[in-house]
Amino acid sequence: MGPRVRAIYGASLSPDGTAFAHIVDDGGYPRAVQRFLRGWRASSSRDVELPVDGPVTRVMHSADGHWLACEVAPEGASRTQIWVVTTDPDDRDARRIDGLGSDTDDATAELIGWDGTQVAAILTGQDGVGESCLIDPATGNRIVLDRRSAGRLVDSWAGAALVRVGPRGYRELLMLRGLTEISLLPYDPGSVTDMGVILDDHSPRRLRAGAEGELSELYQPASAYGLNSTEGFVRALIRSDNGTDHARLLEVTVTEGGVTYHVVAEKPGFELDEFVVSDDLSTVAILWNINGCSELQILRYSDYTLSPPIPLPGLVASELSISAGGSMVAMTVESPWQPSTVELVDTRTLEWEPVDRVPMSGPVASAPTLDTITARDGMTFTAWRYTPPPGVDSVGALIYLHGGPEGQSRPGYSEVFPQLLNAGITVLTPNVRGSGGFGRSFMHADDRERRFAAIDDVADCAHHLVSGGHAEPSCIAVGGWSYGGYLTLAALTFHPELFAAGVSICGMSDLSTFYRNTEAWIAAAAYPKYGHPISDRDLLDRLSPLLRVDALTAPLLLVHGGNDTNVPVGESDQMAQALRERGRTVRYLVFEDDGHEIAKRENRAALANAVCEWLHSAFTGSY
Repeated sequence: MGPRVRAIYGASLSPDGTAFAHIVDDGGYPRAVQRFLRGWRASSSRDVELPVDGPVTRVMHSADGHWLACEVAPEGASRTQIWVVTTDPDDRDARRIDGLGSDTDDATAELIGWDGTQVAAILTGQDGVGESCLIDPATGNRIVLDRRSAGRLVDSWAGAALVRVGPRGYRELLMLRGLTEISLLPYDPGSVTDMGVILDDHSPRRLRAGAEGELSELYQPASAYGLNSTEGFVRALIRSDNGTDHARLLEVTVTEGGVTYHVVAEKPGFELDEFVVSDDLSTVAILWNINGCSELQILRYSDYTLSPPIPLPGLVASELSISAGGSMVAMTVESPWQPSTVELVDTRTLEWEPVDRVPMSGPVASAPTLDTITARDGMTFTAWRYTPPPGVDSVGALIYLHGGPEGQSRPGYSEVFPQLLNAGITVLTPNVRGSGGFGRSFMHADDRERRFAAIDDVADCAHHLVSGGHAEPSCIAVGGWSYGGYLTLAALTFHPELFAAGVSICGMSDLSTFYRNTEAWIAAAAYPKYGHPISDRDLLDRLSPLLRVDALTAPLLLVHGGNDTNVPVGESDQMAQALRERGRTVRYLVFEDDGHEIAKRENRAALANAVCEWLHSAFTGSY
């Protein structure tokens, strides 16, 4: 198996900055851990024990610091549950609060955040309709804020809520106040407004913070401040590319007379990745996406002053969390040579504090090179190229495709790439048209009929490797996960002469059967990207690799999680059967105790070994 990888991520700071919770992935399923930074418990920690077997996918402190809410996926499936525990490490009682019944229900509960002392969540039943609600962690009682198909709660505070609506690539935010529903930005088809935080001027956002490290007054409901949620005004900070090509930070003010907005922060030509706001509204931490690398800035919200970029201890950062008074920010940081880890930065001194004291011994890679590729129609896109270490002879190359398609290949950590590089296999991770992080025009460049051009982009990656001297024409493979698995199968059937082997992980093989068997809300959201299953049936057939399977001649490794409900395992089943019927070389690996993400550590290690062995055999002819 090789050295074991240890990764920690998804930190949530306590309001007073003395503790935090995060996820640890070092064996079995990822689990939640609570750690203490200050006080008499400093440097101690405890595992958050939950009576359910599956990966913890999110953990969040409550605004009053009393609770931890955990989102967990039983057996690695895509459907999740919400459990709560108190932050008292001696209190081991955990209770499920989503009220959705047994583990076999076709329902899912998504943890969104906290509205004061109540859990904000989305509960989705078999009908695919999402119920945005607030749940009392002590009693399980809930208040329904909104109920609609494809509606997603983004934030809730003091009687107001932000709900995201619309399919992929065409999303906007609505503000709900009582029975009033307000669109926050002008109509702009093709824009995406998907992240927001409510800022209420009439009372503290979550709680009233004194000096950092102590709370002078705990959270009070809006009524304690005389706030009527249907009167006055409410501000929100939102991320949107409405009216422009790249996402930026906007402040929106909603009054009885209408909605106004202005730009708070933008970086022309680059995307806003994410942001987080301190509870006292003093500080906003911002992450920008610079060709896949991260850039951190701190915004002083009182006068909109932005700090210069703050050097990061890694190439890619995500999952921001901030203390109530804004003095401390936590984030997940990773690089090719460093698995995901949590680091803290003091927003005043800009000093970093790593929190994981366990040395990492997993396989690592060196920094990649950023290549620019010109497609056959003249469009340019980028790719990160990883090369084998000095002294290792090159035997071939893998083009590895991200998911989404709105995902992005970034120079983060991979537990697969180091093994490939050490075996002499160059890895190219392109951002073909349709990828996120490069503006809305590029993201929509593969919609529907334009997907054929994205498939051609993969072929152009192969030509780039050959023309640059990075691989021999007969020693190039293609692989990917989720949508990347689909794009792998498509490339192997549209351009079979270019590839010596393929690896499809949790990929779609027939877009019509994918639509029929995936979650209803996933199918509905995908119509603008791939096409409608009825009105665009001919297009879907022409884009489906299974219907072109006679052209697929390269040896193919298929991998899937048995509990995958995003891309059901039947997508790989039918491709494996079709290839075997035609006498093709195929290996099919199913992880029965895992889902779409292949979350279990042992399964991911087995996956890395299988990919490396498969490609090495392809390039050396030793099947």
